Amino acid sequence: MLALALLKDPLYRTYWLALFTSQMGTWMQAAAQAWLVLLLTGSAERLGLVVALQFLPALLFSLPAGVLADRYPKRNLLLLTQGGMMLLALLMAVLILTGLVRYAHVLIFAFLYGALNAMDLPVRQSFTVELASRDRYPGAIALNSFGFNLSRLLGPAFSGLLIALYGVEVAYLANALSFLPLVFVLLRLPPGPGGEGGNGRWWWEAQEGIGFVLAHPLVRRAVGLVLFASLLGMNFQTLVPAYARLVLGLSATGYGFLLSAVGLGALLAALVMAFTGRPKPGRLLLGVFALALAHLGLFLPYPLWAPFFLALGGFGMISVLINANTLVQLAVPDRLRGRVMAVYSLVMLGTGPLGAYLTGLLFELLGGRWAALVLGGAVLALGLYQLKPWPRVSSPPA
Repeated sequence: MLALALLKDPLYRTYWLALFTSQMGTWMQAAAQAWLVLLLTGSAERLGLVVALQFLPALLFSLPAGVLADRYPKRNLLLLTQGGMMLLALLMAVLILTGLVRYAHVLIFAFLYGALNAMDLPVRQSFTVELASRDRYPGAIALNSFGFNLSRLLGPAFSGLLIALYGVEVAYLANALSFLPLVFVLLRLPPGPGGEGGNGRWWWEAQEGIGFVLAHPLVRRAVGLVLFASLLGMNFQTLVPAYARLVLGLSATGYGFLLSAVGLGALLAALVMAFTGRPKPGRLLLGVFALALAHLGLFLPYPLWAPFFLALGGFGMISVLINANTLVQLAVPDRLRGRVMAVYSLVMLGTGPLGAYLTGLLFELLGGRWAALVLGGAVLALGLYQLKPWPRVSSPPA
């Protein structure tokens, strides 16, 4: 098992544990942010706007981040992005604690935090391959996804408990503190190699990554599927809090429980991937149909089944993302890795603004159950279209 072998590597194990701690804080903050917006506004549409603003920077910064990842030492870039997100979370905690926070502050915070995250994601994904090495990368992505989704399971539950006991600001403070172990680990690592210096024209360099995605049949198909699945079926940051508060009328604790149900399904998908080896296009389709069924299930008038369907949605989401990510990473040459993963990040995160706002708007116009039915039907149509034969999985390039 490559995933278990990586944990025996002291360097990678230390990095993974620090990254897991940071991800725990991130999910605690994500749950707190959604709850804070609903407390301030009571509007699913305004919540969708916040989530949209947090994902919008992916459209602006993902491609430049990919160029930077191929030019400069990735460790140094991660120190900048991780440190910046830590300072933003601390500032937001202070605003809430002093009673000065307003909806406009949340909008600004969401955009700035999203900008740093958009820069961070392609760099971090490329750094994972650099740290783990190419031959161990399938195990690394399975292990990282396991940690990510374990934090997705535990973080919202802890956040709901902290919000109920102490207030929303504590979750933001916890996230700020959670960055410290990762920053400390990164400082202890060597800077690592940089890439070619480039000619100063980042757009021409970015186009090389775009060209690879469009020219490679399997990569193009996987990235296209992620685009539409993210747009229509992965907007749980808007769907879950709106469904919990506006449809089921749950408290913060109940909301955290529903978010943890998504995390439980996602964790199961990560474990399946860790124990079943290399990715396959068929598992992408399984994930799409699971996403469709999850949304369709929320239309049913059986609220006690909501955790089950949300867990199914989490399973489908991570099944799509792990398999697509690994298929793309194994197909790309090392010199283009940052730029190609920037395109992947752009597609995955860049659809967030429209998808989040669309989900919130459908809740406002149709109500929660009918909104889930419309989204589920659209994802089902996507899965049926993707049943046509897939290109063969090619061997990794030298």
